[in-house]
Amino acid sequence: MPMKSYIPYSSESHFPIENLPYGVFSTVDDSTHRIGVAIGDKILDLKYSKNVFDHPLCEVFQQPSLQSLMASNKNTWSQARKSIQSYLSIENRGNLENGVFWDQNEVKMHLPTTIGDFTDFFSSYYHAYNCGSLMTPDKPLADNWKNMPIAYHGRASSIRISGTPVVRPIGQYLKNGQVTFGPTEMLDYELEMAFFVGGSLNSLGEPIPTNKASDHIFGMVLLNDWSSRDIQKWESYFLGPFLSKSFSTTISPWIVTMEALEEFKTDNFKQELTPLKYLLHDIKYNFDINLNASVRDQKSQQTHSICNTNYKYMYWTPLQQIAHHTINGCNLQPGDLLSSGTISGPKEEQRACLTERTRGGRIFVDLGERKLKFFEDGDEVTLSGFCQGNGYRIGFGNCSSQILPANNLA
Repeated sequence: MPMKSYIPYSSESHFPIENLPYGVFSTVDDSTHRIGVAIGDKILDLKYSKNVFDHPLCEVFQQPSLQSLMASNKNTWSQARKSIQSYLSIENRGNLENGVFWDQNEVKMHLPTTIGDFTDFFSSYYHAYNCGSLMTPDKPLADNWKNMPIAYHGRASSIRISGTPVVRPIGQYLKNGQVTFGPTEMLDYELEMAFFVGGSLNSLGEPIPTNKASDHIFGMVLLNDWSSRDIQKWESYFLGPFLSKSFSTTISPWIVTMEALEEFKTDNFKQELTPLKYLLHDIKYNFDINLNASVRDQKSQQTHSICNTNYKYMYWTPLQQIAHHTINGCNLQPGDLLSSGTISGPKEEQRACLTERTRGGRIFVDLGERKLKFFEDGDEVTLSGFCQGNGYRIGFGNCSSQILPANNLA
């Protein structure tokens, strides 16, 4: 049976007492950035609420970001979660007087920490295969793909919180065989999930093995890795994407902890080749998370679902991603963000970017009154996700952005 809180919410709420994700927010009358926990449609203000934590945990939650909490350890994360869960449980309804609560729709959300580095993996088999089929149909997957988690280093400075508009990027690309400069004509999304790195991390030159990797995963968010496909196609040979990706990345504001996701672990994706020893692990570290992407057309104000997929289609696990990321001695830091790559499934409606759905722009996605290839100015793209429990959900909220016209080149 679901646990109960004195804060009311429905069984379809993304934020029951079983979840308790962390975020950073401010209010109209107080611009101070502070840590909160989502419960129903409320936020428990962990800076100003009384008697939630004992010292020294109390000091961690006086900070303006989650950096100190991320930099602690799994025992501290678990202790904090237990304290908050107890504070909000129906048995302690007297805390309604001690707690400071805000409506989620009356606050401003911020990035949860200063993101030091951003790595974007390419870890979904179906996404890799579908994209490879467009570029090299005779050999969709490169020889290295089933041997190691492929990734590139992204741009942390352009990561923004949900609700931040995305300005259509400008760059150069081929059009009708000619080099063209101007706003991208092939603006795409990628439905991804990412985890924040935490814990006491590795020194330079010290790899993190798979059996220690889970100690360094603080929690997960939704991530939209915005992409300009025409710019990407032109610039990527040899070193991969650059301007086609670095203009904007959007994340959801609430970090769902790994402890909240524990019940929703599922079998790891069956890997066709046995990985090298440093990538092997026996434990389950895959998750049954339902994922959706939708677009709202500015002209018609109609919202259309464009993808329904699931995190469980990830070929490489987060443990393997960390082990590979650090095997050369690369040091990770608390607050680093590591993303999954586009999470596509085996069915047509599970293709998690427009490039896959439209076969590189050759066909349309039929939305009734609109035939969609790539996004137009004014479109609002929303990602959402949740795990379905017995009478409750562990949700991630939404990750949304509206597309604005490109800046004037004059």
